[in-house]
Amino acid sequence: MTLEIDIHDLTEQEAIKTLERFIASAPKQCEAIVVVHGYRSGNVLKNMVANPNKLRSKRIKKRRYTMNQGETILELYV
Repeated sequence: MTLEIDIHDLTEQEAIKTLERFIASAPKQCEAIVVVHGYRSGNVLKNMVANPNKLRSKRIKKRRYTMNQGETILELYV
């Protein structure tokens, strides 16, 4: 199961809180979360999602980048 969340127009702190809550509330069978953060308005959110010191959920196994620069896939421990 894969979920998706869009964090456009959030500040970095709002995005951290929102993502950590979303990950914590994701069902146990959820294998990945597609985070749509955008990239044209700057890379603050993209860098925040990529930085393991900013987003510290213990469920995140790895971050995967796609050809779409506006999204990052967070693979989760099941």
